[in-house]
Amino acid sequence: MSELVKCTNLCKSYGKKEVIKNLNLTIGRGKIIGLLGPNGSGKTTLMKLFNGLLQPSSGEIMINGQEPGIESKKIISYLPDKMYFADWMKVKDLMDFFEDFYMDFQRTKAEEMCARLGISMNDKIKKLSKGNKEKVQLILVMSRKAELYLLDEPIAGVDPAARDYILDTILTNYNEEGTILISTHLISDIEKILDEVIMIRDGQIYIHQSVDDLREESGMSVDGAFRDLFKGDVYSQVSAGGEQDVR
Repeated sequence: MSELVKCTNLCKSYGKKEVIKNLNLTIGRGKIIGLLGPNGSGKTTLMKLFNGLLQPSSGEIMINGQEPGIESKKIISYLPDKMYFADWMKVKDLMDFFEDFYMDFQRTKAEEMCARLGISMNDKIKKLSKGNKEKVQLILVMSRKAELYLLDEPIAGVDPAARDYILDTILTNYNEEGTILISTHLISDIEKILDEVIMIRDGQIYIHQSVDDLREESGMSVDGAFRDLFKGDVYSQVSAGGEQDVR
């Protein structure tokens, strides 16, 4: 099956607020895709729907031919936009957790990446710097041999050197037969690794095409095309990051 994700007339509302609106989308395999949009556009909501953390109000999502559930979670590796590990945990506790829950978790690979960063298995999460916390969480996610990686703001709030490490980790450690979907505001930092872009606004898709085609048609970089498309929005908010949970 060439389709990894297929959304048909997908809608999601919170009370009277419609966050995802009649969205149709097909995502293939072996791609690195940027999910781009202004604050409140629905990016995080869409990722949570794919991961089965939220249920659609109407419409359908199929992940590898199945609705989100126990089976789809086996092939999805999800990096949320907020740290979800308890501060008291040690790095080795996180390794144990992932090893218990995910059959495709490659512990040796994760331990080796931590060792290269000087992060000990006995380090407590609360003792790590913000950048190292982000790196450990990403290492765990990318050490799975998943079919779909959902990365929500993986480089937000870290320094440029840490961003370079994170992007290199993504590029060199994902399952090349799988697909990575990256949500970010820092478009100029990631566009060099993208194969495709999905631009979303008010819960609807405005653009879904290859990076090469977008550059050729617009005569701009991905970042430039994004700024041009959403110039009516307050771009300073977009580049600053920090969306609300309901989005």
